[in-house]
Amino acid sequence: MAEERGRRPGNPQTRDEILQAAIAAFTAKGYRDTTIRGVARAAGVDPALVMHFFGNKDGLFAAAIKDSMPVALMVEALDGDEEHIAERLSRRYLEVWEDPAHGPRLSAVLQAATATPAAADLLKELMRTELLGPVTRRLSHDEPEIRALLVASQLIGIAMLRYILKVEPLASMPAPVLAAAIAPNLRRYLAGTLSLEEIAAGR
Repeated sequence: MAEERGRRPGNPQTRDEILQAAIAAFTAKGYRDTTIRGVARAAGVDPALVMHFFGNKDGLFAAAIKDSMPVALMVEALDGDEEHIAERLSRRYLEVWEDPAHGPRLSAVLQAATATPAAADLLKELMRTELLGPVTRRLSHDEPEIRALLVASQLIGIAMLRYILKVEPLASMPAPVLAAAIAPNLRRYLAGTLSLEEIAAGR
């Protein structure tokens, strides 16, 4: 009987090995230069098995984003009293970016999203369902979705300037100092008085 070119059985462990190889590839090479064949080679499986589990490169990237982004850690910061949610969120956000395991993966995801429309669409969908949704549900003020998006704009802007573009002095500012600096603005977005009537009217 002909050998099946080293293909491993399609079990959950194999799927996880493929996913970890994909995360490593996307982190090191970016979205554009990562290929199904390259990931399969790194995982020691046939490319067809990668396709079996994930469908295509976008499906693989979507799974890699979901697995590599510490969404649960961010959502945990929402637990507790609403009065101090901004402080918890700003601290946790910078903590995950500073983490040596999470930081490079987040950087790879954000850079892919800015360079590739398909990657941007996948990231937007994940943020809307996995992160913005929980934030919105925890807010008791008007227009919670707009408030959550304003918070996201602030946090993503910080990530771009500090971790992607490395603009000084923001890039070298101690994380606790930066967290304290951005918390008041997050608090205003989350619970302050905004001209939301005008925003809503313009939609």
